[in-house]
Amino acid sequence: MSLDSMRAMALATDRLRHVAAPGRESCLACDERTKREFDERRNLSRAMSPADRRQHATRTTGVTRNLTQGDIMPPVIRTTGVTKRYKLGKDNEVNALRGASVEIAAGEMVAVVGPSGSGKSTLMHLIGCLDSPDAGRVFINGRRVDNLKGRALTQVRSTEIGFIFQGFNLIPTMNAVDNVALAAEYAGAPRRAALRRAEELLELVGLSERKSHLPSELSGGQQQRVAIARALVNGPAIILGDEPTGDLDTAASDEIIAVMRSINVETGTTFVLVTHNPVVAAACDRTISMRDGLVADHGLDACGAEEVKQAGSRRGALASPVPAAAVC
Repeated sequence: MSLDSMRAMALATDRLRHVAAPGRESCLACDERTKREFDERRNLSRAMSPADRRQHATRTTGVTRNLTQGDIMPPVIRTTGVTKRYKLGKDNEVNALRGASVEIAAGEMVAVVGPSGSGKSTLMHLIGCLDSPDAGRVFINGRRVDNLKGRALTQVRSTEIGFIFQGFNLIPTMNAVDNVALAAEYAGAPRRAALRRAEELLELVGLSERKSHLPSELSGGQQQRVAIARALVNGPAIILGDEPTGDLDTAASDEIIAVMRSINVETGTTFVLVTHNPVVAAACDRTISMRDGLVADHGLDACGAEEVKQAGSRRGALASPVPAAAVC
């Protein structure tokens, strides 16, 4: 089964869940629109070589143009002036984010770097709907998500975004295929369909022969491959990784980078990776640098920087100037 087939299956499952929900009408039209949008992003990404996508995506940063038809698509991820303050004690507060604005195009693989305390993990949590900003807005696929609650918020987290964590976060008493399938079952997939999808994804990441092994019987790199399969199981357009190679040795880290890059190139899935590893950053299309709760560098060349500054002045999307990383 291809990833396209799995995506269609996830959409069908989601549709059935909506139909079964009390007071809800069929979401067939909504699902078909979502699938068309996913296919458009995937086809656009596949039409470009990795080098072409890097040059194209970093210069448009969130406004993906169809090079053959001139169409403009909204960014898959956009934050505008998000702030977040944490109170650690009676007289101790930390401004983790102080007005961070980013735009990430569909099909990009982006690294987010910066010193400890720069706000990169907090930004990741806001994009992943794991936390909400004190001010500013977060948009996923053109839809505002920072104000979602309850079931709507759960739906976004379970079907539109996949997560890869540094510590793998696998259930130790479950084998590899059950760890992957569980995420699909949480999203509403029947057990048989979830297992079938999990097996296909474990084959994709090269672990089909280890699907019956417990996490304790797998190496660190193999456990992270299981985590990647789990992140993909519901067909999300976005994968967020928080130090995905942080607990791995060099060889295993290189393998995981190659797996993520291959999935990004072949499927057009957007990857956003918080990392301290320069090798991870070098494998990405561009690097967003953060410092003191702000975006210090969007990772664009001079042409891309000027284009984003102009777009930001029109839409108010980017509050801070964008330093040029190179000359056109």
